[in-house]
Amino acid sequence: MILDSTFEGIEAVFLDLDGTIYLGDGLIEGAKDFLIRLKERSIKRCFLSNNSSKSVSQYVKKLNVLGIDATADEILLSTHDLISHLKDKGYNSLYLLGTEGMREMLIESGLHITSDNPEVVVLGYDTEMTYQKLATTTTLLHSGIPLFASHPDVVCPAPSGDLPDVGAFLALIKIVTGVTPTHICGKPSPSMIGSRMKSLGLQPEQCVMVGDRLYTDMVMARAAGVNSVLVLSGEASRLDVDALPAHEVPSLIVDSVADLL
Repeated sequence: MILDSTFEGIEAVFLDLDGTIYLGDGLIEGAKDFLIRLKERSIKRCFLSNNSSKSVSQYVKKLNVLGIDATADEILLSTHDLISHLKDKGYNSLYLLGTEGMREMLIESGLHITSDNPEVVVLGYDTEMTYQKLATTTTLLHSGIPLFASHPDVVCPAPSGDLPDVGAFLALIKIVTGVTPTHICGKPSPSMIGSRMKSLGLQPEQCVMVGDRLYTDMVMARAAGVNSVLVLSGEASRLDVDALPAHEVPSLIVDSVADLL
């Protein structure tokens, strides 16, 4: 199937948030109308974010404040992928570089957060970062404790310019300790959407990933075998697209979600 902006034959859409639906605290122009068109076409939607600084309830609240009637079951975060991975590996205790919202999700899942003899260090998008957190982290990593990251994003888009995200902190940690993550969760891992597609009973060709990042959103779409739509309302630019090899060019490229449906 050749994808076009009408989304003919599409049953579900996975939507990135930062840079795709909103930028900072403001909706991207046309985003709300696009979501209305999805509802009118009875196309299922799921909001995805690698941004682990907020909990599910915080994302729902933010979307509701912006006028989007999102519910908790429509939110998929890199934190969900992280929790699943930690439990699969049998980890129970961790030291966290993350926000209070992320901490709440980890504790609610049954994980124990401590700075005394943790089994693993976890790095999330910590907008509450302190020097003491970094110092404790480097001490733990120097002792041989493995490092896990919630996602690989280097920057977080913002109206005033990009902000440092997990990938930037990973670079800092590597310079200081020489340590690289044992595992990085979130997009572009296809596990972010694979389980949801299975629960919906849909095949990859019936789904679309819409996002603004080439190295997470679009890479994940290819890995999962779903259609890909790159919006130029966030991180990626036309110049970035022009530099791609042919097999990495997204199924569709638009200025924003306002151009879809």
